[in-house]
Amino acid sequence: MMRDNDGQPVTERFDPISFLESAVTIPSHESAAEMREFVVDTLTGFGIETEIVAGGCVVAEKTSPAPDAGPHLVLNTHLDTVTPHVPFERGIAEADERGSTDTDDDPDAETVIRGRGSCDAKGPLAALLSGFIAAEPSRGRLTLALTPDEEALSLGAAALVGLSPGTEERLNGDLFLVGEPTGLDACTAAKGRFQGTVELSGVAAHAAELAGTNAVAAAEGALAAIRTFDDGADDHPQLGPPKLTPTVIEGGEATNQVPADCSITVDRRSVPPETAAEFRSSLADAVKSAVPEDVGVDVALTDRASPFFEAFSTDPDHELVETVANAARTAGKSVGLPADRGGGVRPFGAATEASYFAPAPTVVFGPGDLADGAGAVAHAEREYVLIREVEAAAVAVERSVAGILGTETEA
Repeated sequence: MMRDNDGQPVTERFDPISFLESAVTIPSHESAAEMREFVVDTLTGFGIETEIVAGGCVVAEKTSPAPDAGPHLVLNTHLDTVTPHVPFERGIAEADERGSTDTDDDPDAETVIRGRGSCDAKGPLAALLSGFIAAEPSRGRLTLALTPDEEALSLGAAALVGLSPGTEERLNGDLFLVGEPTGLDACTAAKGRFQGTVELSGVAAHAAELAGTNAVAAAEGALAAIRTFDDGADDHPQLGPPKLTPTVIEGGEATNQVPADCSITVDRRSVPPETAAEFRSSLADAVKSAVPEDVGVDVALTDRASPFFEAFSTDPDHELVETVANAARTAGKSVGLPADRGGGVRPFGAATEASYFAPAPTVVFGPGDLADGAGAVAHAEREYVLIREVEAAAVAVERSVAGILGTETEA
C-alpha cells in the first residue's frame, strides 16, 4: 500500500492524463527546471522521496522486503524537449492520427493531446510515473531515473552511469525500461550515431606548376573509401546494415592554388558491436589505403562533453521484452486499441539514452509515434499523442513492473 511521508495510506490514484495535460503546458525546451519541480511535487504528493543528482536528474527508489530476491529494474526517460515550445491543446484526432483505430462507437477514443512533449517524452513519462507510483514490489528494487538534457548532450544520463569524467555509476540496474514514443511496441535495439571528420592534408602550390600535393584531389579516394567502407559487413539481425554518409566537404582557399587541406564530415549509424573508437580507427585505416602516400590523413570524432550514443541490442526473447510486449497487447485491448497497435517487438528508429544502459537488457517503450502517415510527429509542430494510448501505456508499465518485481500482496 502506498503511504505518505507520515506513514499514512495514500488512496488517491495517479491520473496519467491529467499529469500529461499539465506537463505539456510547461515549456522545457530551454531548461527542464520547472518540469523537474512539477515531477518532484507530484511524487512528493504520493509520499515518495526524491533526490536531485548528477546535474539535475530526478531519482526515486522503491525497495521491496526482499531486495536480493529479484532484479533491479530502472524506469528512465527525459524531462526536456526540443525547441520551440508548442502550446498544449486537447482536440480530436485526424484520420492519419487515428491510424486503424475504430472510433465510430467511442468519440473519446479520438481525443488527442497536442503540444511539445506530448509524445516525446512527456507521454511516456506519464506512463512510467503511473507504473512507479502504483508499484508495491515484493522482490528486487525499482528505481525511477529522469534526465534533464536528452535532447541536447545527455550530460545527466552520462553522469548517472559513470560515463563522464569524475562520475560514478549510480544506478547499477539489471533491467532498464526507457520511455520514448514507440507506438506501444517493445523496442529492443537502436543504431548508434557518431559524427566525425576526415582531414586530408597536402602541400600548397601554384596551380600552374607540377608541384604540391592536392588534398582536394585526394578526396576522390577518400570518398571511395567511405562509399565502400561497409562492403562485406554482416547485417545485424535486428538493425540491418550499418550506414556511413559523407555530409559536408570543404577544401581549398584560392581558385589558382593547389589546395593543401580538405575536410570531409561523416555521419555514422552503427550496429553492435562497433564502438566509436573502433569506427574511428577502422575508417582512418581505410582512407589511408585509398589516398596517395604523400597525403596526410587524420580521422577524429567530433568533440562532445558526453559519449556518443552507441548501438545497443537486447535479445528479443528476453523475459523483459516478453513481459512488456504482452502487457502492451493486453492493455491496448482493454482501452479499445486495434489488435495491430502495440505489443510488437522491433528496433527503435532513433538514438536514445538507452545506449548508455547497455549491455544490461533494455527495452524502449511508450505511447505515440516518431512519425505517422502524414509525416513527422515527434519534434514537429503537430506533435500529439492519443489519450487512450497513454492510458494503455500506463497500464502496460504497471503490469510490467508487477510481472518483473511482483506485488506486495504476494509477499
